[in-house]
Amino acid sequence: MKAPDFDYVKARSVAEALELLARHGDDARILAGGQTLLAALNLRLSEPKLLIDIGGLAELRGIERRGERLHIGALTTHSEIEASPLVAELAPLLCAAAPHIGHRAIRNAGTWGGSLAHADPASEWPCCLLALDGVVTVRGRAGERRIPAADFFRAILTTALAPDELLVDADVPIATSADWFGFDELARRRGDYGVAGLAVAARFQGATAQQVRLAFLGMGATPLRARRTEALLAGQPLTGASIELALAGLQADLDPFPDLHHSAAMKQHLAGVLARRLLSAALASRAALAA
Repeated sequence: MKAPDFDYVKARSVAEALELLARHGDDARILAGGQTLLAALNLRLSEPKLLIDIGGLAELRGIERRGERLHIGALTTHSEIEASPLVAELAPLLCAAAPHIGHRAIRNAGTWGGSLAHADPASEWPCCLLALDGVVTVRGRAGERRIPAADFFRAILTTALAPDELLVDADVPIATSADWFGFDELARRRGDYGVAGLAVAARFQGATAQQVRLAFLGMGATPLRARRTEALLAGQPLTGASIELALAGLQADLDPFPDLHHSAAMKQHLAGVLARRLLSAALASRAALAA
């Protein structure tokens, strides 16, 4: 199929993009990397009257440390995050997740902000942002708002972003030597959307897990934190026994959505496989440090 007719404007500034959004409302769509929107247009799943191209706005690009936070501009591509030494040092979870995003051509064009704003529950960046307790910055004509990831993702393909607002940035706390991160994903084929995925962000004091955050993708209408399972692990030494206890609790913590190929029971099983795999990797890492 072909996209419906639409008008096109290449915004010269964030202010111009916001003015156009305010003027055209639901008839306008933001075009960044285009990896999701162009497919939706061609399938007639989206039929805007105006596309506002923000791809040339340099102010929305870049990766930088500001104090104890790592800020990533909305137009930063997946490949730029994957290749960034600064991300590898300060937010290694993102580097671990990036290779799971589609194929190289997709990572070269798709953007950090586009993925977060689209809020696909099978996408990697929303899951990682939730695991890292990240914060999204959005800008409207009335000013900026900072929205925690836990409050940003509302429902399937739905966020707290207002129709006249633009996602400009998202930031995460910088990693410390006490932190451990892991990401894994199960897909039917390399490059396909994940059937299930898990991002782990843990902070240790010796062998004790002071805090463990488990964020799953592909389980529901949004990325999901397994908060009761996290509570079972927090404040306890990470051991084989504590991992098995947490896995037993995970059964009650998740209520997965089935999809066309996988039942809810299968997704629950895959969530357990991922949790065992990553928590065991964390245990092995801590044991190696103690040796």
